[in-house]
Amino acid sequence: MITVVGWDGSELSAKAVGKLREARLVVGPDAALGQLQLTAATAADGALLEALDDHLEHGEGPAVVLAPGDPGFFGVVRRLRAHGLKPEVLPAISLVTRAFACAGLNWEDALVVAPSGPRQLNRAVNACRAHPKVALLVAPGVGPGELARELAPTTPRALIVCEDLGGPDQRVTHSRMGEATTRPWKDPDVVLVIDPLHQPKEPSWVAGAQPGPSEWALPFEGGMSPEARAYVLAKLGPRLGDLVWDVGAGTGQIAVECARLGAAVMAVERDEERCAKLRANVLEHGVKVALTRGQAPPALEPLPDPDAVFVGGGGLDVIVACAARGPRVLVCALRKVEQVAAVLGRLREQGYRGEGTQILASKLVLDPDGSHSLAASDPVFVVHATPAHAA
Repeated sequence: MITVVGWDGSELSAKAVGKLREARLVVGPDAALGQLQLTAATAADGALLEALDDHLEHGEGPAVVLAPGDPGFFGVVRRLRAHGLKPEVLPAISLVTRAFACAGLNWEDALVVAPSGPRQLNRAVNACRAHPKVALLVAPGVGPGELARELAPTTPRALIVCEDLGGPDQRVTHSRMGEATTRPWKDPDVVLVIDPLHQPKEPSWVAGAQPGPSEWALPFEGGMSPEARAYVLAKLGPRLGDLVWDVGAGTGQIAVECARLGAAVMAVERDEERCAKLRANVLEHGVKVALTRGQAPPALEPLPDPDAVFVGGGGLDVIVACAARGPRVLVCALRKVEQVAAVLGRLREQGYRGEGTQILASKLVLDPDGSHSLAASDPVFVVHATPAHAA
């Protein structure tokens, strides 16, 4: 029998104490094991599965796994189940629950992200760019400093850093972005990332990420037809955790749609009048889009690497510059079929495999005599490319 006991620093329940007394092996963090008066053999949690396998092989009696907070919430229970073990679980208060309680904030509308290390930092950061309230469970190489450095300066956020939650040195600090990058932190557990400008909407029926939009390929005035935009969005595949570039963004139709679908979005546009319309579209739809006014490719240099790119304007040099940043997908909209071959050739040189599609939508219109006829929009040639090694 294996029992997982959650511990949040408070007094253990009678049942948990009983399980520890019966145990012949207790596995857990060194700091926690050192605070308990245990008669059983102990093992560090770094050798969790090996210690349990050896213990079970020799049939040496009950074992306890001691884990922080609620071990079924981004905790050890998943790891044990994946290993074929079915433990009894005695949870305690999760670190996220305690963090929001210490901050005095509700959290049914919060995302919770738990990157396992630096390789997943970008996805966590993109979730913070796109969502107004995020709790990040700290991991090695992913803490308040790393988070603030990636978010600044394009995404101003308030950080609430929770250290040693439930322990003797518990501290909850409201930190500015600059401070977070330089201040030494002691045992941070959770970082709450809050958009101070966000205006809460009506309470939702679902916790965390909200349901997707009820409609996409919206009927914006002017620009690309909704039918062509639907195809572009399908190829971009914007999702929570992604960073999408909209280069030559115009009035932000693609940028707004990607943000509504949960992605973090950075738009680049050189024309001031179009930038003003883009800002108005962003406000109208209540989404977050970081806008850079400037000329690509130079305006792209300071931006973080994207997961997906849409190029709605610019020459071959812009497409090459975007491909050089290694997105998983790059989509271009072209007005002339003669441009397609040149774009595909340059993308091939950059290690991408692409294909082109003509999108021509014909809408039914009501004629004066009451009959219907077709009115065709201008064709759009869409090039969709992915890295050749991923094909």
